[in-house]
Amino acid sequence: MAPGKPGKSAGASENPSVTLFREYLRIDTVHPKPDYDAAVRFLERVGTDLGLACQKVEVCQGRVVLILTWQGTNPRLRSILLNSHTDVVPVFEEHWTYPPFEAVKDSQGNIYARGAQDMKCVSIQYLEAIRRLKTEGKSFARTIHLTFVPDEEVGGHKGMEMFVQRPEFKALNVGFAMDEGLASPSDTFSVFYGERSPWWIKVKCMGSPGHGSRFISNTAAEKMHKVISSFLAFRESEKQRLKSDSSLTLGDVTSLNMTMLEGGVSFNVVPSEMAAGFDIRIPPTVDLKAFEEQVATWCRGAGDGVTYEFHQKCMDQHITSTEESDPWWKAFSGVCRDMKLQLKLEIFPAATDSRYIRAAGHPAIGFSPMNRTPVLLHDHNEFLNEQVFLRGIEIYARLLTALASVSPLPAEG
Repeated sequence: MAPGKPGKSAGASENPSVTLFREYLRIDTVHPKPDYDAAVRFLERVGTDLGLACQKVEVCQGRVVLILTWQGTNPRLRSILLNSHTDVVPVFEEHWTYPPFEAVKDSQGNIYARGAQDMKCVSIQYLEAIRRLKTEGKSFARTIHLTFVPDEEVGGHKGMEMFVQRPEFKALNVGFAMDEGLASPSDTFSVFYGERSPWWIKVKCMGSPGHGSRFISNTAAEKMHKVISSFLAFRESEKQRLKSDSSLTLGDVTSLNMTMLEGGVSFNVVPSEMAAGFDIRIPPTVDLKAFEEQVATWCRGAGDGVTYEFHQKCMDQHITSTEESDPWWKAFSGVCRDMKLQLKLEIFPAATDSRYIRAAGHPAIGFSPMNRTPVLLHDHNEFLNEQVFLRGIEIYARLLTALASVSPLPAEG
């Protein structure tokens, strides 16, 4: 979709929810130096305005998780958790039509900013859905917590990964969680019930050094060639499997990419050591122990002196139930049917903070209500149309009504 002309600034005609969204987008929380303090102050202000209880948890120095809480009428019941992250990825401004932190709205109602899709939209949609429900005088048995976490875009290691280990998280008594999903260019809405496990592997090959003019045997480069060939042959087989089966999505296959290659000191010196880095994303249907044995076999097949080490090795393969017998999914899917939302159930192809929530034993769904929208997270000219954004508030209001009204479960007494 080609950008339109810049629209007028927020005025009396702009929906206040859109104005609030654009205000949040203008807070620069881009890595490597995100202004988390400004984001927390903004969100705390909005939460206070809504009458929500506020709590701040510093999981490590300079990394604060903000918790906003709408207390339910029966606090003993497990709660609903609405999670979102406050950080955004870097931008290359020269490739943007509009400045990426000005939240320009064009004549078509498209709002351009880093974080428009990933995922400041969802943060404000949560808050505005609660505003709508409170204005309507609603109250629910289950408590609703909103968590705004740092550092998701750099792995969540100083954010959600640490937070789920803390007593403050356990005190939330989570029953069901929602987190980010992806936009969908079609009429359907993507719903993610699990994620692929990210493995970052560095393979090191040792070999005989020597002068660049000679045919030296047993070189690191020859071994590396075998390693790369084995890894990339597997990559091609998975690529073809995805291409040949229309029922599969990217999250259903194992993706593998060589992302780093190191070695050599001079043009005329055969190096004694070379290394390659691989980013592998493995779906929860794959036996991880068997896959690691396959990696070991590829390395052994390349010769002696070939070793590998993990820089990231996620072994969690929890998935969230999408069976109608599950009360949480029944509430979620029931709303979507009533609103005539077409759902596409998928494994998330990358990684989000949902993996930490699931690993802590809580069901979590990744869902961003953005259909008929190109997928532009981490891309140039990231935008979200204001009508899609406003429709998302309505969807969340309906979802929260259903989820926070789920009848007491057997384990809840």
